[in-house]
Amino acid sequence: MESPLIDLNADLGEGFGRWTLGDDEALLDVVTSANLACGFHAGDPGIMRRVCRQALLRGVRIGAQVSYRDLAGFGRREMEVPADELAAEVLYQIGALSAFGEVAYVKPHGALYNRCMRDAVQAQAVVDALVAWRQNIAVLALPGSELQRVAVAAGLVCVAEGYADRAYTSAGRLLPRDQPGAVIEDAEEAARSALRLAQSGLVRTLCVHGDTPGAVQIARRVRAHLQAAGIRIQAFA
Repeated sequence: MESPLIDLNADLGEGFGRWTLGDDEALLDVVTSANLACGFHAGDPGIMRRVCRQALLRGVRIGAQVSYRDLAGFGRREMEVPADELAAEVLYQIGALSAFGEVAYVKPHGALYNRCMRDAVQAQAVVDALVAWRQNIAVLALPGSELQRVAVAAGLVCVAEGYADRAYTSAGRLLPRDQPGAVIEDAEEAARSALRLAQSGLVRTLCVHGDTPGAVQIARRVRAHLQAAGIRIQAFA
């Protein structure tokens, strides 16, 4: 029997101007897909170009991490954005990143990601932007989310995603960040969680947040744990 495959992704390029966040280069040596901030919650043209170049050199796939327009709140504040405006803003972000490299997939960030888990209207706006961009672009989403449902209905490739460094509720949703234990900072605990998710067969890609304390160590431990269990690390098809 062929060994299972898992893609590893991380949120990268989340600095802005002179402000830096995370170790992009070190994470690019571990992951197979890079979710790049596109300027709305973090990132700027210089950072986007630099990280895209580094990803290309390492053979890492590039994805657009799209967000509400919320630099001050790092995209983690929920906002009420009309659907047509949100679709335009998501399309704009994809286009901005595409100036520096081929965009293979899209992943909503922060509050937009969480909103798209439960809100069909906001999820549809994101999907409308992807369809307007091109039909064969993929989208990352939590299993069972509204985003997954509407993306599949639109004929898009939807890659089910799990989180190594986040805790889950009993309903399979991400535990809100303001709850104790929501972010897993212990590398061994995160690796065990990642292995459980990978072996469940419910997800095709696993994420490590670039701004989680110890993100590089977590990503390395996750990769080592998966490989020791016979799981191949490879970008999703």
